[in-house]
Amino acid sequence: MDKNLTTKNSTPSEESPTAQKWYSPMRLWKRKPLIIASLCSVGIATHLVLRFALHYAPDIYRIPLLTILLVGGLPMLYELLRKLLKREFGSDLLGGISIITSVFLGEYLAGSIIVLMLAGGEALESYALRSASSVLAALVKRMPSIAHRKRAEIEDVALSEVAVGDTLVIYPHDTCPVDGIVTEGHGLMDESYLTGEPFQIEKTTGSSVISGAINGESALTIRTTKLAADSRYAKIMEVMRESESQRPNLRRLGDKLGAFYTPIALAVAALAWITSGESVRFLAVLVIATPCPLLIAIPVAIIGSISLCARRAIIVKNPVALEQIAQCRTAIFDKTGTLTYGKPTLVEQLVSPGFAAKDVLTLVASLERYSKHPLSRAIIKEAKSEVLVLPQATEVTEVPGQGLRGTVSGRKVEVTSRNKLTANKTPGADQLPPVVEGLECVVVIDDNYAATFRFHDAPRTDSRPFISHLQPKHDFERVMIVSGDRASEVHYLAATVGITEIYSEQSPEQKLALVRTETATAKTLYVGDGINDAPAMMAATVGMSIGQNSDVTAEAASVVILDNSLTKVDEFMHISRRMRVIALQSAVGGMVLSIVGMIFAATGHLSPVSGAITQEVIDVLAVLNALRAAFPPKVIHDL
Repeated sequence: MDKNLTTKNSTPSEESPTAQKWYSPMRLWKRKPLIIASLCSVGIATHLVLRFALHYAPDIYRIPLLTILLVGGLPMLYELLRKLLKREFGSDLLGGISIITSVFLGEYLAGSIIVLMLAGGEALESYALRSASSVLAALVKRMPSIAHRKRAEIEDVALSEVAVGDTLVIYPHDTCPVDGIVTEGHGLMDESYLTGEPFQIEKTTGSSVISGAINGESALTIRTTKLAADSRYAKIMEVMRESESQRPNLRRLGDKLGAFYTPIALAVAALAWITSGESVRFLAVLVIATPCPLLIAIPVAIIGSISLCARRAIIVKNPVALEQIAQCRTAIFDKTGTLTYGKPTLVEQLVSPGFAAKDVLTLVASLERYSKHPLSRAIIKEAKSEVLVLPQATEVTEVPGQGLRGTVSGRKVEVTSRNKLTANKTPGADQLPPVVEGLECVVVIDDNYAATFRFHDAPRTDSRPFISHLQPKHDFERVMIVSGDRASEVHYLAATVGITEIYSEQSPEQKLALVRTETATAKTLYVGDGINDAPAMMAATVGMSIGQNSDVTAEAASVVILDNSLTKVDEFMHISRRMRVIALQSAVGGMVLSIVGMIFAATGHLSPVSGAITQEVIDVLAVLNALRAAFPPKVIHDL
């Protein structure tokens, strides 16, 4: 039994082994960077007021700076020691050395500013890493910890005590705890958490129910078909947890640049000391070498780009996505609701001789009210447009792959596929119309072929232009559809939008396995809209959710597109590319100027104080350039 299903208030973070180490100094630093950054801001502001506005003596106005160095600097020095032992050379390593240097020089303000920038960078990183655990938290909140079992009387039992075959009562607005079959009652259930579609499904005797679905206004009695640990909801949680544990490990752009900048700075500083014999030159070089263009400019460019995305209805949940999207070479798309609008339309009703079109539509629509299939809504919509009166259906069953069956007004009605009709040798099967592109279902009434309904799920108007420009404009080498829908539907849509690599009838587990395989070969972009896409989104290099049909999907995604538009996906790619250019301009340009300054400091032409002033000028230039990322360019997409 999954512990997350049996403990109501349990969260993944509480059970994680790492939770026991939360109170170590570095854990505190990593978990509380925003607090440290805020304290640094207050301390620096207090220092400036005491020094320039109130003209206090140095012993007083230095107290806020010394407090900053104590609270924020010590954890940084702890991290510095760890990196030295591991022989890791990143931008934050040089920042730690610079803090020590500033203390030796008495440049407490410069050291405090470095702590502030380091804490700000840690805050960005912490925000990015929290998204995966919040997915599991969202899933856990949906699942009840008890079930209402009905024997001689109704009693509340833990989910671990529910057995297959037990009778459970689902009260109004309750969350269904296990998979089962309705034995009594008639009502609605919201299954949008799984389907990604914001619709309620009618339930009656014989209807299947799935764990995690939200009951409507009427109580239902069900017979359990699976244990809670084996139910669909628990399986999705299991897949999600596994996906989280194997999420790609990505490094920040600043770390990559700092990996070669730090050794250069240390080498120049050491060489200056050795050749001149003056330790002050070592300090002067390190002061001007403080990697603020890396530590400040890159986060500023990222924050500016996140802000620009938000103004364009694009929510960036994981800032790493902005750095990684330009490197993705494989694009993977869900079908329904992603490349299409997810709203199939009934376009043709081919009725067999001996049956009346309105009678067939009435019988089928009455039965389809109890189905969760996307085609059901198209049939019901057509029946409503013709103002048909729909009688109640009974004995409704819908076995995956077997079609929908039930009894309506005393007549046996079955909605199935062409292959099933032929395989069962149903009378009248020879009257089937020829196969055409698109979606279809076949109707059998009283064991005789009655009609074929044809549908079209219109692709988004921007689907084909978007797909066709991915290779020439964004360097994608492969584009594929991975869908849970039937092969005929997926192939029709793929041909319409211009995709040749197709995977149909895929479960969430199969989607996850495929994305992992592809991500091991090249960086991947996954775009989807339902909770069945969530594990795959987390396994991809960049996961992107279109729309707000599922809060769990939105949590799993690195990026959430609030508008149902692929044009916004293109906008995100352009904002990302522009951010990388601006960030590199700021960081590399700042580093080049710093290296020039290091040469002057090494030759004795810059003192530590003048070096600090020069570095501040470089920082201002780098940050001003990085701020351009927050403002929209003239062209933000090329569709």
